[in-house]
Amino acid sequence: MADKNETEDTAEPAEQELEAAIAELFEDYLAGFNDADAESLIDCFSLPATIWQMEKGYVFDDEEELAENIDALLDALDKENISYSEFDVVSAHISGPTALVTLDWRQESADGESVFEFTCHYHLVSDGEVWRIAMIVNEQ
Repeated sequence: MADKNETEDTAEPAEQELEAAIAELFEDYLAGFNDADAESLIDCFSLPATIWQMEKGYVFDDEEELAENIDALLDALDKENISYSEFDVVSAHISGPTALVTLDWRQESADGESVFEFTCHYHLVSDGEVWRIAMIVNEQ
């Protein structure tokens, strides 16, 4: 999960473990999008969670509020015929129980046409074992 300019071979074993746990979080998050699985996506978040999009911040205090937002997002992706999402890690920085990760996303239709390309910045928190998303800032 190192920056594009770093090699993972230079990371200490403890750091490699943290990077692997964060990579697992984003693999689960990606699978949630590709499977249109709201529950899997919700499991990736720490609550309360904040999502900034279109210059507005939205705070989700519980799973029910977050589920409404995720269901609406999955419906919007379905209407745009998005069938596949992928990302590239732009940068990642881990500091204690927090991490900042930037991803470049690409979402495609069933015929492989790129429909959306965008960047998201994630602030993650760890409870010591599991990393979760506490905040997302979407660049539009």
